[in-house]
Amino acid sequence: MARPRGAVSPETGRGAWQRRYPLWDLYFGLAAVATTVFVLTDLSRPGSDRARAVVLLAALVGWYLVWGRRVARDEVEGWRGGVYLGVALLLYVPAVASVSAASFVLLALCAQAYMMLPALPATGAVVLFNLAGVVVFVLRTGEPRDALTGPGPVALVVVLISAVVGTWARQVTRQNEERAVLIEELDASRAEVARLSHEAGVAAERQRLAGDIHDTIAQGLTSVVLLLQAAETELDRDLTQARRHLRTATGMARDNLAEARALVGALTPVALAESSLADATRRLVDRLGTETGLVGRVVVAGEPRALPTRVEVVLLRVVQEALANVRKHADATSVTVRLTYRPGGVLLVVTDDGRGFGTPAAGGYGLGAMSARVAQVSGRLAVESRSGAGTTVQVEVADG
Repeated sequence: MARPRGAVSPETGRGAWQRRYPLWDLYFGLAAVATTVFVLTDLSRPGSDRARAVVLLAALVGWYLVWGRRVARDEVEGWRGGVYLGVALLLYVPAVASVSAASFVLLALCAQAYMMLPALPATGAVVLFNLAGVVVFVLRTGEPRDALTGPGPVALVVVLISAVVGTWARQVTRQNEERAVLIEELDASRAEVARLSHEAGVAAERQRLAGDIHDTIAQGLTSVVLLLQAAETELDRDLTQARRHLRTATGMARDNLAEARALVGALTPVALAESSLADATRRLVDRLGTETGLVGRVVVAGEPRALPTRVEVVLLRVVQEALANVRKHADATSVTVRLTYRPGGVLLVVTDDGRGFGTPAAGGYGLGAMSARVAQVSGRLAVESRSGAGTTVQVEVADG
């Protein structure tokens, strides 16, 4: 039935028309054909009256096709529906006056009233159509009492049934259209959630890649630069030492190339792909000792076991970042990495005896990236440092 203006999008309205109103067209057509048959077979009326009634019924059908069908299709309750029903009444009354069997066309007109008008005006229109039939009967027979036993009760039943069924159908249709609106809004909300989730995923992936590049390639290139500078310094004084620096720089460059390829291919870090977390950690500490000359050691406690890849990646990156900070800022003589395997989790502690710090330097990427990485695996990060007392980085992560 009809709906308030703007309750459903144009696309939904056209879809409802395509699904629903062809059936209404069929129903109205059958009602018109049946009424015409009843009129033509009513031999109690002269042939001219029957012909006139058929012409009026044909005009009523044409009026629906030209005007009423568009009003019903647009589902707009307003003056256009009143115009349609007013003209239909002007055609209906003389048709019934010609042949009373023409009143069967009310099967279509009552339904159309509830399609084109709000419930109360539609009920008034139905009453008017039925009352017009009773009045025509009284005028033709001149016996008002006969109307009380003939068309009067029938008209009353038609009005009651039309009011109940029409109001119920309007309510059901309105609920269906409201559900259609809710479904459209839900689909739109889902699309928005999917878009926001995609954007969040893109942002997280960018952050992850930034962290990977910082923890691997950027730090590796820094080490290569430092080794090359050391080799350049040693060229005139100690050729053997210079060559050792060059060999180390070459190895670092190869490792960084492998890491770059792994990042491009979205693979596990090369260090973890080739060995365990403990072994990869030992290599990082040994490399730092080779580059800087400080004393480094790795302590593994508990029963080593394979952790989820994302957890091992985070722990390895934390070790890389912590060692990079030791190399660049700590001015330390020793560093210790403790890897403790506990039931259900692992504890990583990196400690140096450097100069420490009171407040982290602004604008640095390392500690922020470290914190973000640990948060990705729902871990806990703690950094303790005092000026002149070294620094301790502690990470606790669950297996899952």
